[in-house]
Amino acid sequence: MPTVEKPAAAGTRTKRAREAPGAAHDELAPAVIGARVKALREASGLSLRDLSERSGVSAPMLSQVERGETSPTLTVASRIASGLDLRLSQFLRLDEGGSVTITRAAQRRTGGSAARGHRFEVLTSSQPGQRAELSRHTLAAGAATGAADDPPMHEPGSRETALVERGSIVLVCDGLRHELSQGDCVTFDADLPHHFENPTGEEAAFLAVLSAGLRRS
Repeated sequence: MPTVEKPAAAGTRTKRAREAPGAAHDELAPAVIGARVKALREASGLSLRDLSERSGVSAPMLSQVERGETSPTLTVASRIASGLDLRLSQFLRLDEGGSVTITRAAQRRTGGSAARGHRFEVLTSSQPGQRAELSRHTLAAGAATGAADDPPMHEPGSRETALVERGSIVLVCDGLRHELSQGDCVTFDADLPHHFENPTGEEAAFLAVLSAGLRRS
């Protein structure tokens, strides 16, 4: 079992300067980190006790961090990140280049095969630290995703949401089939075996959003 950290004295705070050459970024301010921990914990459906058990950080300590009353050490932050199924760099957002990332239409990554009937384009940036990826997929009549040249199985803890833009498709997730029509939206654990099929006689299209490290418990 990992060593449980004792909470810092109430009111302890770490002061950080605003972003400047050689100075720490406001993203590492206790209040910002605390809000991030709370948002990620709630998005994962975890209570403070759940996260404490998963991370080895005491519930009182986690509560102080979430309220911005203390700034976690790197050891504590690493344990919290692990409890949320995130890398430390993802949790602290150290691998991001800025708060706004724009991907121009001409910069989109494309893949799939027209001959095989599945084509896709990734609409978001490939830069690290984005934490979510948006892609658009088209499936010809009778086609399916999941071929060797499709994106690999997603990392543990990933969640995916798909919105059917046009036509009808079937999501096969962990051996179960889910029929979806235009306008339907589905969210599922993307680290499970899954693929999409188009059993109809017309082309179908759907959007997919992949979020890392936010699997529901």
